[in-house]
Amino acid sequence: MDLRLMGIDAPLFHTLQHIMDTAGDDSDKPVNAPSRNYVRDAKAMAATPADVKEYPNSYVFIVDMPGLKSGDIKVQVEEDNVLLISGERKREEEKDGVKYIRMERRVGKFMRKFTLPENANTDAISAVCQDGVLTVTVEKLPPPEPKKPKTIEVKIA
Repeated sequence: MDLRLMGIDAPLFHTLQHIMDTAGDDSDKPVNAPSRNYVRDAKAMAATPADVKEYPNSYVFIVDMPGLKSGDIKVQVEEDNVLLISGERKREEEKDGVKYIRMERRVGKFMRKFTLPENANTDAISAVCQDGVLTVTVEKLPPPEPKKPKTIEVKIA
């Protein structure tokens, strides 16, 4: 509603008009509110459960990936110690004469990030997807050899 149409033309009413006009803008969004990308990534991570096991010589990450092909899954190492498992589950194309009555299976992007321990060998990572289960194995580095004491010969002068 424009207050000027009612014959009211004062600075206070101009300010009120401006407030009413901008009420629907996103300009009142808090400065520290999460970005859309952050919210999308958080939802993708929450919807991708995983199991992590530690063996004497490796770490194993197990993620359910029903119906996905190897081209739909990406396994990467970022920043030398972050394991990133991501991909996308696509909706099946609708065929002529076929319509969905109910759609409950999740579609869209998924992602999980894991910070690897210091003893993880990022050069020895393997990933296998079998029967809808992705298994990523990260070998451990061998433990450092203990330092042997150094013997110094003592000379008598």
